[in-house]
Amino acid sequence: MDVYARVAPLSSSCYNNFMKIVSKEELLATLDAVASTPILVVGDVILDRYIWGRVERISPEAPVPVVEVVRMEDRLGGAGNVVRNLATIGAKPMMCGVVGADEDGASVLRLLDEIGADRNGLLIDSDRPTVLKTRIIAHTQQIARIDREKKDDLTPSLSTKLSATLDSAIDGSRAVILSDYGKGAVSEGVLHTLTQAYGCGRLSVKSRPLFVDPHPRNYERYRGMSVAKPNRKEAEAASGRKIESIEDAFSACEALIKKWNSDVMVITLGEGGMVVREAGSKEGLHLETTAQEVFDVSGAGDTVTAVFTAVLAVGASPVTAGVLANIAAGIVVSEVGTAAINLARLREHVSQWSV
Repeated sequence: MDVYARVAPLSSSCYNNFMKIVSKEELLATLDAVASTPILVVGDVILDRYIWGRVERISPEAPVPVVEVVRMEDRLGGAGNVVRNLATIGAKPMMCGVVGADEDGASVLRLLDEIGADRNGLLIDSDRPTVLKTRIIAHTQQIARIDREKKDDLTPSLSTKLSATLDSAIDGSRAVILSDYGKGAVSEGVLHTLTQAYGCGRLSVKSRPLFVDPHPRNYERYRGMSVAKPNRKEAEAASGRKIESIEDAFSACEALIKKWNSDVMVITLGEGGMVVREAGSKEGLHLETTAQEVFDVSGAGDTVTAVFTAVLAVGASPVTAGVLANIAAGIVVSEVGTAAINLARLREHVSQWSV
């Protein structure tokens, strides 16, 4: 069975016409090609800690639930979750970023080692803690989140060191992902290194894509990113356009392509799926969500980032990248907590895909 997606002409308000865009066999072959593809990730590394428990009573001290802890689990978050997703689909991820000289930083290093990621570009800073997000979950429901972070910019010396590390790693990759969570690792120096590499031709959507998952603190600094993936809220803020329809999303894509001088724009729309538009194209691609159930959207954007970039890195089209990334996102939101896509499950869903 072939795979179909909804392709919407920008001038039309009718989105119920489907056209065949890529075959199931092509999607599976593309996933095979991703194996061992080196992809560089730079950005904010976060440690996601989950405290799983059950609630059977309310505290006599305050009107809050008493959580009886059953287990605790640490997972890679932020840019680390992008790395994790790349590893689980068979790519060869390399990590550039900063963690603290603390136990949580050691946990990040251990988790990266467990998935076989190259962490030689990960710097340790004794002056700032590892970014930690602790989620308390009872009966599959998140009831609280506790954040510990320092969002100040990196010191000039650390920024220079990270930029140099990044610059030396670019040419050994097939694509570069900038995962900006606004925690300080994406400094002016890091962005300058990337834009310089873009200007010199070391990065381009065809030869070595530069993919950015943006954050508001750097909206004015992303010019030269070949592919960008804001969510609805981010796209509205960055473009100055309200997104209330698919036409609005395509219009925001056009504005952001011009603003950031990008080749491809991807806007994720939550339950509305995602839209993909290439610079100069008269059509936009609207991919409806494939999720059957949504338990947790945490990390779904990281999955889209990883899969979309890996597919572009092996020479496939943005359409193929969008279809595979959309299917992957529909899988991970059915799990509780920050989840990474499983290659076997992704292949299974592609094999069974239909409209």
